[in-house]
Amino acid sequence: MLVALGLSMVVVFMALIMTKRATPVVALIAVPVVFGLSAGAGTGIGTMITGGIKDLAPTAAMLFFAIVFFGIMIDVGLFDPIVKIVLRMVGEDPAKLVVGTAVLAAIVSLDGDGSTTFIITTSALLPLYLRLGVSPVVLTVAAGLANGTMNIVPWGGPTARAAAALHISPSDVFVPMIPALIAGLLVVFAFSWHLGRMERRRIGTLVLHERVLHGASDRTLIGVGGSASDGGTGAPGSDGGTGAAGSDAGAGASALTAAGGPHDDADDRRRPLIYWFNAVLTVALLVVLVLDVLPIPVLFMITAAIALIANFPAVADQQAAITRHSSSIVSVVGMVLAAAVLTGVFTGTGMVEAVATWLTHAIPESMGPHLGVVTGVLSMPFTFLMSNDAFYFGVLPVLSETAGQYGVSAAEMARASITGQPFHMQSPLVPAILLLVSLAGVSLADHHRKVLWRAAAVSLVMLAVGIVVGQIPF
Repeated sequence: MLVALGLSMVVVFMALIMTKRATPVVALIAVPVVFGLSAGAGTGIGTMITGGIKDLAPTAAMLFFAIVFFGIMIDVGLFDPIVKIVLRMVGEDPAKLVVGTAVLAAIVSLDGDGSTTFIITTSALLPLYLRLGVSPVVLTVAAGLANGTMNIVPWGGPTARAAAALHISPSDVFVPMIPALIAGLLVVFAFSWHLGRMERRRIGTLVLHERVLHGASDRTLIGVGGSASDGGTGAPGSDGGTGAAGSDAGAGASALTAAGGPHDDADDRRRPLIYWFNAVLTVALLVVLVLDVLPIPVLFMITAAIALIANFPAVADQQAAITRHSSSIVSVVGMVLAAAVLTGVFTGTGMVEAVATWLTHAIPESMGPHLGVVTGVLSMPFTFLMSNDAFYFGVLPVLSETAGQYGVSAAEMARASITGQPFHMQSPLVPAILLLVSLAGVSLADHHRKVLWRAAAVSLVMLAVGIVVGQIPF
């Protein structure tokens, strides 16, 4: 009975999330309560949920203060010089431009918010893409791959979810996977360089007049040498092309402000006098994080407080800085606390143990020791077709409990499970990727044609490197 209830709870939870019949917070609370009571939990369900909240409280604290810290760093202009450097370095070479796009997206992705990354990257670079005649689809591919690869940072979401679902420290998941992260980024940069070289050959000779104002491009195309490729830059009116003024890509650029681009009061929040203090503070945070000297939640709490005091001495300004990012904080932290209901009930009722025992007998014994690799491969299609919430809170705990029977630890399973994130981030279920293609003025189909196989390659490389360095058992 527990096996049937456990599997049914996972199916119902995933179905509600995938069909968007319930928000993750509602599904994470309502579904396990109903199934927990059906399993005979009675009033003991309160103790189960309370235990789950105690386990997830550190993760919620980490996400809260990580969003505050990196939100402040963006507000005060810490990353502005990086944008300017990228623009100077890429010049008018399409190959350098595409690599610069991936580099910029990877750096800005340190804030853990894909939407912010895509707004900054697109507003900074889309006008230059249009000026050079480079396909905006290439921008979405480079930015999407870089952000998906960086999405495994502890405060980005998946790592925190995996750690919370398996009741382990996020640092135990992320730090050993840094070599895999670096390898994944190198593959992303290689793909970006290749895409840029293809664009360089395709464009040929380009002669145009252009005026760029406030992130929108007012351009008149005079002549293009070379042929237009699928989703590329061709004659006015071609599919996915960048032609005369008023094209979809131009509309996407001009829509940046409405979508959350630079605001008139942004300059009021710049702190040039303490720029180097903010830079040193951010680098110090990342160094201490990697060294694992302090628990990650404590580290972010301390650095967020320092950042607030240093950049906004007035109490009213500190409150305003937190309020600016309150919507992200509430949605993410609320989701984590709601997840305590599912994990608490799933464990407290014995469903996890019952399902794991059943799976142990269902999976061939020869595959048991390889469940880490199996989980890494499955994480690509699973997280593409369902939300991270459904996978990490509904599927991973079952796989991990089963793998434990074969000596595969929870930390090793969590590391394997996050390697599919470059592929996951291209899913139409991810709001950030929909924002990216909208801002760039390209169709999701064009984006998928170019990005999916590359994202799968990046994920497999990360999984392979994790195996080679001994952090994921083969």
